[in-house]
Amino acid sequence: MGGVSNRGVTSAGLLLFRRPAGDVEVLIAHMGGPFWARKDEGAWSIIKGQYEPPEEPFAAARREFTEETGSPPPDGEPLPLGDVVQGSGKRVTAWAIESDFDPGTIDSQTFTVEWPPRSGRMQEYPEIDRAAWVDPSTAKAKLVRAQAAFVDRLLETLRAQ
Repeated sequence: MGGVSNRGVTSAGLLLFRRPAGDVEVLIAHMGGPFWARKDEGAWSIIKGQYEPPEEPFAAARREFTEETGSPPPDGEPLPLGDVVQGSGKRVTAWAIESDFDPGTIDSQTFTVEWPPRSGRMQEYPEIDRAAWVDPSTAKAKLVRAQAAFVDRLLETLRAQ
């Protein structure tokens, strides 16, 4: 959002992937709340959330997956995807895990915000309002710009295996 700085804020998340019929698909989540409700491109994210030391980033990624989906994170070998810095200054660290998670089971935690602004009305919204399996090019178009690098890194890692 314009003018908001997240410099120094750290987040960690999981990018789930699957390979139906040999083609890679990734799971992305649409951000909940009124600001994102009518947006599509740039309004999706990997499943992630903030953490502060001494919490370890991978432990935070697993915790956030549970909080944002209502399900435990999948088991599997985590593939490190490194860090990106979003336009707001927030640093995001991610891992990919191969899984066939059902996005229809998402039961996200909620947050409260005054909406409409300056109305005095507090309303509750889910952190994630939906998730979907998409091909890598669709993911890169829909994700927050900096997070598209995670998709490229995943594909590079899978090619090298």
